[in-house]
Amino acid sequence: MDITTAEPAASSALKVTVVVASNREGRFAPVVADWFLARAREHQGLDIEVLDLAEAELPTTISHNPSPAVAAQLAVISPKLADADAFVVITPEYNHSFPASLKNLIDWHYVQWQAKPVGFVSYGGISGGLRAVEQLRQVFAEMHAVTVRDTVSFHQAHGLFDEDGEHREPSQADAAVKKMLDQVAWWAHALRDAKGIRPYEG
Repeated sequence: MDITTAEPAASSALKVTVVVASNREGRFAPVVADWFLARAREHQGLDIEVLDLAEAELPTTISHNPSPAVAAQLAVISPKLADADAFVVITPEYNHSFPASLKNLIDWHYVQWQAKPVGFVSYGGISGGLRAVEQLRQVFAEMHAVTVRDTVSFHQAHGLFDEDGEHREPSQADAAVKKMLDQVAWWAHALRDAKGIRPYEG
C-alpha cells in the first residue's frame, strides 16, 4: 500500500511535536526550523506544536523528585510530548553527534516517547547532520519509539539559504519534507489506531 494514500475524512488530525534541538548561542536552528515549519503546516492532517530547547531550562541532573522550579518546567514541556502522536526532531551535528540539550530532554522522559514515530531534519557541514541522526535512531529505539527511514538533511547548510531564510534550490528539499512527513503520518495513524485497540505495554 502506498503510504501517501489519503486518510479517511473521519480521521482526526495528528498532533506532531517539532523539537528544535539546538540551544547554542548564535545557532542556525531558527533558519532551518522556520523553513521546515512553513512546509509542515501545509501538510494535510497535521497539528503542529513546537518545543524549542533554547527556551527550556531542564538541568542535566536527572531526578525523580525535581525541585519546584524544575517541576514547573516539566509542567510546560512534558505535556507537549505526552499529547503528541508523533515527533519531528530538528538537529544539528556537534562533534559527530547530537546536542546535549536533546539528550537531556530525552532522558527526562520515557513513556512520552513510547510507540510513536520520529522523523528527522538535520543540518551541518559535509555530513548534513546524518551522523547525529544515526545515533539518535539508537537512542529512540531504546525509548520504544519508531524512527522513519527518510530524513531531510542539509549539507553545508549555511550556504543553502538566502538572507530571507528561503532555500535557494527548494525542489528536492520540499520533496524530502513531504516524503518524510508522509512516513511519519502513516506510522502515527497506525500506532495510534493500534493503541486504541490494545495499549502499548513496553
